[in-house]
Amino acid sequence: MGRSRYKFTHPDQAHFVTLTVLHWIPVFTRSETVNILLESLRFITKEGLVIYAYVILENHCHLILQSTALDRDIARFKSYTAKKIIQHLAENNIKQILDQLAFYKKEHKSDRAYQFWQEGVHPELIQNDEMMRQKVEYIHHNPVKRGYVDNAEHWRYSSARNYLGKPGLLEVCREW
Repeated sequence: MGRSRYKFTHPDQAHFVTLTVLHWIPVFTRSETVNILLESLRFITKEGLVIYAYVILENHCHLILQSTALDRDIARFKSYTAKKIIQHLAENNIKQILDQLAFYKKEHKSDRAYQFWQEGVHPELIQNDEMMRQKVEYIHHNPVKRGYVDNAEHWRYSSARNYLGKPGLLEVCREW
């Protein structure tokens, strides 16, 4: 995962991860860019990725995920979504964001014009049910703490609805 000092010690077990847009640029303010993330997650779940919880905010997302090779799957997810979102921004002439992605790009990323995601994911191994509950709660209440909604289930881009037995935008596993 890039130059991050954080490693997946058990890449086949559930982890809490945060993916952040470079320099915290607010890219996920429109459904088109969020849908790129959702579609990519749906695709990878067909290949064995398990999603326990998620929230997508304007410039980052938190997820609890598991697969047989989570480090590889997250790298694939970040690579694919970065390409698709940059392509979307270019096709729709969203120059201000593209300029920022070029300006804040790390020097060693000389093989590309833009960098979309910050390097690394700082994975936290979910060690027990109590930790899983804490992380799910943190994920679901992130939009509430930010003042975006009064109730966690009102945030569209979250698995909070799933945990109330209501349909959400992604299928999630509520059994750990």
